Amino acid sequence: MTGERQPIRVLVVEDDPVAADAHVMYVGRVPGFVAVGKAHTGAEARRILDRTVVDLLLLDLHLPDGHGLQLARSLRAAGYHADVIAVTSARDLTVVREGVSLGVVQYVLKPFTFATLRDRLVRYAEFHAAVGEASGQDEVDRALAALRAPTPAALPKGLSGPTLERVTSTLREAPEGLTAAGVAEAVGISRITARRYLEHLVDAGRAGRSPLYGQVGRPELVYRWVSQGR
Repeated sequence: MTGERQPIRVLVVEDDPVAADAHVMYVGRVPGFVAVGKAHTGAEARRILDRTVVDLLLLDLHLPDGHGLQLARSLRAAGYHADVIAVTSARDLTVVREGVSLGVVQYVLKPFTFATLRDRLVRYAEFHAAVGEASGQDEVDRALAALRAPTPAALPKGLSGPTLERVTSTLREAPEGLTAAGVAEAVGISRITARRYLEHLVDAGRAGRSPLYGQVGRPELVYRWVSQGR
C-alpha cells in the first residue's frame, strides 16, 4: 500500500545460539519490527550487512572475535549507518559514553525480559519515525525524548524507577486493561502501591482509567496503556 511504513529491519548479533534465537523471537513479536538475520560473531555480522539492508543492530558487546563497540566503530568507518541497541551484562559507564558516539541509541542489561526489550524497541520506533529536518528545537527534543524511559527523574516520593518500569511493562502487556489488584499480583507489590504507580502513569499521560461496572459495590478502576508507540 502506498505510504505504508516499512518494518524496521533488525540484525541480532549474539554469540550464544540460544540467546540469539530468543532475541530473534522477541523482535518478531514487536509490531513494526522484523529480524532479517542473526550472527554469532562480528565477522558474520559484517557478511550479513554486505548483502542485507539493516536499520538496527541488536548487538551483544562480548563477541568471540572482539568487543561489540569495536565492531560498531569499524562499521561506522566502513560507511554502515545502522543504529545500535547494545546488549551487555557490564555496567561500566565508560563503555556507555563511548557507545554514544558510535550510534548506540539504547542499552539493555542482561538478563532481560521480552517486556524490557519491547519497551526499548517501541521507543526506538518513535525515534526512527521522526525523520527529516526538524522545524525547531522542540522537534529535536521530542525525537530524543522518545529514547528515554518515561519520567526517568523527579518521581514522586516513595516511587522507584525499577518498579515503575515493571508496572509499565505489565500494563503494556494487557491491552484489555488491568485493575490495581491485577497489577499488584503481577508485579509482586501491594494493591495500594500498585495504585500509586498507576495513578502516576495517568498523571503523566501514559495511562487512562475507567470504572469497571457489573459488580456489587463500588466499581473498580481499570487502567489501560494509552501512550504513543504502543
